Amino acid sequence: MPTAVKIIITLSLITITTTAAAAQLNTPTPAPSKTPQPNSTIQPTPSPLADTTSEISTLKPFTQTDLSIITGNTQRPNGMVWYNNKLYTVCTGDWTVYEIDAETGETAQYIYGIRNAHTIYAAPAENGGFDLWIPDFQTNTLTRITRGITETITTSLNGPWGITPINESEFAVTNLKDNNVVLVSKTGTIREIISNLRSPTGTAADNDYLYVANTGSARRAIEWFSISDFPDPAQDDDLPIEADKEGNILVSGLQNTTSITLGYDGLLYFAYSLGTRGVIGRVDPQQCIESGGCTNDQIETVVFTELPVPLAGLTISTDMRLYIHSMFSPDLYWVQLPSP
Repeated sequence: MPTAVKIIITLSLITITTTAAAAQLNTPTPAPSKTPQPNSTIQPTPSPLADTTSEISTLKPFTQTDLSIITGNTQRPNGMVWYNNKLYTVCTGDWTVYEIDAETGETAQYIYGIRNAHTIYAAPAENGGFDLWIPDFQTNTLTRITRGITETITTSLNGPWGITPINESEFAVTNLKDNNVVLVSKTGTIREIISNLRSPTGTAADNDYLYVANTGSARRAIEWFSISDFPDPAQDDDLPIEADKEGNILVSGLQNTTSITLGYDGLLYFAYSLGTRGVIGRVDPQQCIESGGCTNDQIETVVFTELPVPLAGLTISTDMRLYIHSMFSPDLYWVQLPSP
C-alpha cells in the first residue's frame, strides 16, 4: 500500500476515534423510557432518611432543552406531588385535584374542592390506599383526601403554603401571612413553633431538622431549626422559636425561594429565581449546618430553566425524576437526575 494512502487512513481513524470520544463525553444521561415496563411496581414514597449524608457529585446543570414535557389536562396547576408514579396537582381554575400519569400524561379528575395549593403531601393511609394532605392558601384550611373523601382538618391557618410531617401525628405548616410555622395534628390541634420568619413558603424535614424557605428575604433564603428545640406543649410558658438568628441560616443569597424538598440522595433541593428565570439548586444540608451556612456561590445548580418565576410543584420520585412547573402554567416538566 502506498505511504500516502497509509497516512490518510491513519489520520481518518484518529479523527473518527476522537469524534466518538467527544460525543461520548457530551452525551447527556439518557432519560428513562416513558413506556411502562412489565411487572415493574414503584412502591409508595418513603420518607428520606435523616442521617443520609452525601458528597455532592459534580453535576453539569441541566438546561431548558434537557427537560421533557408532560402535557396533562390541567390549565392552571399550582403545587404538585409525585406518588406511586402519579402526579397530583391542584388546578386553581376549576378547584379540582387532578391525577396525572407521570410517564404518559394521561389525566383524570381526582376530587373537587381545593382552590389554591402551593404544596401537597402524599403518604400511605392507615387503612390502606393513601392520603393527600393539602394546605389551601385561599381558604386557610388543611384538608385530607382519602379514597375520594374530603375532610377539613382545620380552618385556622393564615396563608398556608408548605407542609411536611414532623412525627406520626403532626405536620409543620408554614403560614406566609403570619410569618410563622405551626404544628397541626391530624385531629386539628394547632400550636406555633417558629415565629418572626420572612414570608415563609416551602418546608421540608428529616429526623433532626426542619428547613424553611423565606421568599421575603435573600439573606435568610433557607433557615434550619432543630426539631428537639420545638416548644413543649406540656409547658404553657414554652414560647415558639424566634427566627432571624445568623446561626440558623442554611442558605443565603437566593431570590424568591419557594418550593423545597429532600431528595432520596439526602440532598435538599429548592426553587428560586435568577432574574426572571426559574432555577433549581441543591445543597447537602448537613454540610451547610456544620459550616455555619452556605452562600449562593456554594450551592450546586441542578436545572437552569427558561420558565418564568416563580417555579412551583417541585417534587422528586423515588428513582430521582425531578418534576417542576411554572406557577399557573399548564405544562409540567421533568428531568432524570443521577441515582444516589
